[in-house]
Amino acid sequence: MSKIEKAKGFKHSKPGLWLSIGTSAFGAVSIVKDVKKARGEQDTLKLVNALVGALALVTGTALLVRELKRLGDDDVLLG
Repeated sequence: MSKIEKAKGFKHSKPGLWLSIGTSAFGAVSIVKDVKKARGEQDTLKLVNALVGALALVTGTALLVRELKRLGDDDVLLG
């Protein structure tokens, strides 16, 4: 297996999924800052943008968790 193939497979491995979930947590910090800033400026459009971004982040994280559970289901030791 070449290094490129291994790198592509990392995305769908448990460590790769955990890394993606951790990255999403950093994205949540940015969204919280955007919401606070939009509220402070009383800018409805920026607030809606931040909330849509938050929904996308939640959906993406839910997909990652689902994929992580599917990998766990394939593990013989987990039952």
